[in-house]
Amino acid sequence: MTNLSKRLKDSVSFLLFCSFVFLFLFAEMVNTNPIFDHIPSSFFNVNTIFLSIILEAIPFILLGVFVSALLQTFVSENAIQRLLPRNVYLAVIPAALLGLIFPICECAIIPVVRRLIKKGMPAHVGVVFMLSAPIINPVVYASTYFAFQSTPYMANARMVISFISAMVIGLVMYRLFKEDTILKERKERHHHHHHDHHHTRGNKFADTLYHASDELFDTGKYLFIGAFCASLFQTFLDRNLLLSIGTNSTLAPGVMIGFAYILSVCSNADAFVAASFGSTFSKGALLAFLVFGPMIDIKNTLMLFAYFRKRFVVSLAIVTFICVYLTVYLFQLILHF
Repeated sequence: MTNLSKRLKDSVSFLLFCSFVFLFLFAEMVNTNPIFDHIPSSFFNVNTIFLSIILEAIPFILLGVFVSALLQTFVSENAIQRLLPRNVYLAVIPAALLGLIFPICECAIIPVVRRLIKKGMPAHVGVVFMLSAPIINPVVYASTYFAFQSTPYMANARMVISFISAMVIGLVMYRLFKEDTILKERKERHHHHHHDHHHTRGNKFADTLYHASDELFDTGKYLFIGAFCASLFQTFLDRNLLLSIGTNSTLAPGVMIGFAYILSVCSNADAFVAASFGSTFSKGALLAFLVFGPMIDIKNTLMLFAYFRKRFVVSLAIVTFICVYLTVYLFQLILHF
């Protein structure tokens, strides 16, 4: 990406965020002033949804970039290599369960996984961790169990399907990109001294802050653009069309996967959104929504493009769609959801 296009994207993201914050702070004045009467009310819906996504995601983004920075500064490549099984296939099992220890949402996980891959974690293991951690963790399990109190098996089914899907997707991506570099080459903008392991404690603290600010700047602009796209879809999408095919066992899971991609709801809260469709969509379709959304949605797709090569991101999205759909469809057939 050229410097001009990077500056343009940075400027658009900044202006986009500032304009929506302005509308949020002065919404009452805008609503009552006749000068703004010609502005459609749907525009203010976009503004509200956009800000809700940003405010929901920012704390987790901050968590993710600081974890990423700490990994860069304090964790060595050798430590990563020692912690993982050497067997390509066995390594995906602990990776899929890491979310039980590190409950990181889909917004925060991307910079963390990128840093782990740079530190020596095999790419396919990083993919498994990235896909499973936002779902297979105590917070998400509790929220899903609470949202589906009348059908508590939904929480267990979500965990099992996510566990299986993440491992299968990781192994497929291993076969597709075994010898390829999936990370983009990025230049660090901050300082010019080397990051070795002979720094003093003070320097390590400064390095952590530098890395965190660098990650936050790069991740944030993609979050803003992705949140804006999601807010447009949520405002203008004709949901009645989706609801009309919600009970079709073949089409409904695919529709809800698309819905999950568009809505871009955080995994800590998406169970309540899914439960609101319980009277219209099949249980299998709701599970497709609950599994696919935290793995791939609009905002984290754009964030993935910031760190990973385009071919890898597109392939990951396609493989994830196919795997989640087929896994949910098989569960429907076996368990009669």
